[in-house]
Amino acid sequence: MDQRATPFDLVIRGGTLADGSGAPLREADVGIRGERIVAVDARLARGTREIDARGRLVTPGFVDIHSHYDGQACWDPHLWPSSQHGVTTAVMGNCGVGFAPVHARDHDRLIELMEGVEDIPGVALQEGLRWNWESFADYLDAIDALPRDIDIAAQLPHAALRLYVMGDRAVALEDATPDEIARMRSLARDAMAAGALGFSSSRSLNHRTVGGDPTPTLRATEAELTGIAQGLADAGRGVLQFISDFAPDGVAEFDMLKRVARTSGRPISISLAQRPATPTAWRQRLELIEQANREGIAFRAQVAPRPVGVLFGLMTSRNPLSDCPSFVALAALSLEEKVAAMRDPALRARILAEAAHHVPEVIGRRGLDFRFVFPLGDPPDYEPPAERSIAAIAKRTGVEPIEAAYDALLARDGRELLLYPFANYADGNLDACGEMLAHPHTVPGLADGGAHVGLICDGSFPTYTLAHWGRDRSHGRLPVERLVEMLTSRSAAAVGLLDRGLVATGYKADLNIIDMDRLAIEPPEIRFDLPAGGRRFHQRARGYEATVVSGQVSYVAGEPTGVLAGRLVRSRLPVEHR
Repeated sequence: MDQRATPFDLVIRGGTLADGSGAPLREADVGIRGERIVAVDARLARGTREIDARGRLVTPGFVDIHSHYDGQACWDPHLWPSSQHGVTTAVMGNCGVGFAPVHARDHDRLIELMEGVEDIPGVALQEGLRWNWESFADYLDAIDALPRDIDIAAQLPHAALRLYVMGDRAVALEDATPDEIARMRSLARDAMAAGALGFSSSRSLNHRTVGGDPTPTLRATEAELTGIAQGLADAGRGVLQFISDFAPDGVAEFDMLKRVARTSGRPISISLAQRPATPTAWRQRLELIEQANREGIAFRAQVAPRPVGVLFGLMTSRNPLSDCPSFVALAALSLEEKVAAMRDPALRARILAEAAHHVPEVIGRRGLDFRFVFPLGDPPDYEPPAERSIAAIAKRTGVEPIEAAYDALLARDGRELLLYPFANYADGNLDACGEMLAHPHTVPGLADGGAHVGLICDGSFPTYTLAHWGRDRSHGRLPVERLVEMLTSRSAAAVGLLDRGLVATGYKADLNIIDMDRLAIEPPEIRFDLPAGGRRFHQRARGYEATVVSGQVSYVAGEPTGVLAGRLVRSRLPVEHR
């Protein structure tokens, strides 16, 4: 039968197709039946429903492999902000933190760890989590029972696994015994069999509980990591994901992780960013990754498209005035009331006087270097020049930097945010990010959707990647078709999701229809819509005319249609890599 004469449930008509393969853009119709793409051609027959995509970019749905919706997915059908930025599949359970497996006695411990590592309010987790699970398989079943707007997939978190097997000894950072390693290996195999995409762990000193204790996985031995990785090998599938500080030079740590991957035969990814203290170390890390791949080890780096940094505002978790008693006294006021109070000259003088003696600690550092603090603005500028820094503004206006910061926080009726990059901005530009993105052994990651809800808002990474690197940047732009490949098929393959990420016959019908001329991110804003009225950042996008999940239109013009076609994605096949 002539396929063009076959009726379709949905036809996306006449769009400019970036099919996810990296191939040149071309005009094509996309025909969908049920949850699958069944035809991609220049002239398809009419469908029951049609979307006119002429003059628009048509892409596969974006695959975000680094999110933290482990809690939010338990109560919220809308995985915002990710689902409003073209993401149709999000992978959670990163950085070794999550909520299964778990004994009932350890519920609070896992909440305290998630709150400390990922800045998700403990009170929201206390109210939102039902804890109707113990094993990882039980947790997946609980997630699977809830409808949502996009697909979600999960990794087995090392901290939860270690605590489940070792109890107090895990928190004390003791070495696992051979029997405990064998138990973790067995549980890891069971988790993969239940549908986990892989296993994640953290070896970072920055990852601590809300009480300041280090993550239980910090000093896990090579024998423990190898045993768990062999559990993935026993199941014949699963990827490994690690966060590490790679100190002092990182080579020994890298070699250890490489041995774990080689012994188990499982692919591995690490997080990679430019650090101010060692601004060229990321290149050395990429050289090590290249060598590992030459040796036949599937090794990747997850990289970000812009600075990784905290946001300061009058309603955020921290700002330059956070520890000043007179500012703390305003905590119960609404934003409008707080702005009105802070514009009073007497209160302004009092807070600024206190600021000299109450210097805030942010991301483990006492004090701020205002040369690297910038008003974010509207539209938000994530690659600001040095002359836009608070230090430069203070110099031009003849005031102290803390005064310039005070006034900046009051801009836009108190809705202004200050960006303080702590990674990927040592050079005062994003050239390093461009090099990392363009590397053949990297994938976009680190968006942390669902996490850092009071200080960081990076769930907009996919939109920023496409708009900034494909259209807006004055130099170093990357082809749109290549950026789409990074956000779709390359990311999907990195975690073994081989049924999505391409607009091709037989693939899952997850797609975006994008007006590239309008594509943009709006400034982040604070909302109080977590359980128990918890605070979180949200950031919207413009330019997404429609997002299709499993063949159904889930978003139109950035707004949910009420269709909840997302589901839990379980790993069923051995992971293959391109």
